[in-house]
Amino acid sequence: MSATADGSRHDRPGYELPLLLIAGFRTLIDELHAELARQGHPDARPAYGFAMQAIGPGGATASEVGRRLGVSKQAAGKTIDRLEELGYAERVDDPTDGRRKLVRLTARGFDALTRSAAIFDQLRSRWAATVGAERLDGLEDTLRSVVAPAALGVDTVSWFAP
Repeated sequence: MSATADGSRHDRPGYELPLLLIAGFRTLIDELHAELARQGHPDARPAYGFAMQAIGPGGATASEVGRRLGVSKQAAGKTIDRLEELGYAERVDDPTDGRRKLVRLTARGFDALTRSAAIFDQLRSRWAATVGAERLDGLEDTLRSVVAPAALGVDTVSWFAP
C-alpha cells in the first residue's frame, strides 16, 4: 500500500489504470474487427475506421483527413490509397473546385461504418450484461467527468505515432 498526494492510502498502483483503460479499448476493438470480418469486412483495420470517420459522410480532401487525424497529408494519403484499394473510399473531382480531389466513402465504406456502430451497440450490451447496466453507465459517466470532450476525436490514432 502506498500514500497518495493527499495522504490517503490505496493498494492499486497508478500505472494499472491506463493499462486497464487501453486493454478495455483493445478488447472492444479486437471484438469489433472479428465481427466485422465475419460480416464481410475481413480487411478492415482500426486505423481505417478512424480514417473513414475523418472522411465523413460529406467527403474531405486528403489535407482535411490528415488534419482531422493529426497526421501529415502524406500519411493520410497512404491510408486513403489503401482504403481505395479495399473499396472503402474513392477520389473524385471536387464539384466546388476542379483543382482539388475529394475523398468520399463508397457504399462499402458506409456499410463498414454502419455495421461498426451496430456491433459497438452489441458489445456495449454484452458489457452491461456482464458488469450490470448501472455500473457500466456509472463508468461512462465517471470517464466523461475526467475526459475532456475534445479528447473524443478521431485523432487518437496519431497520439500513438512516434
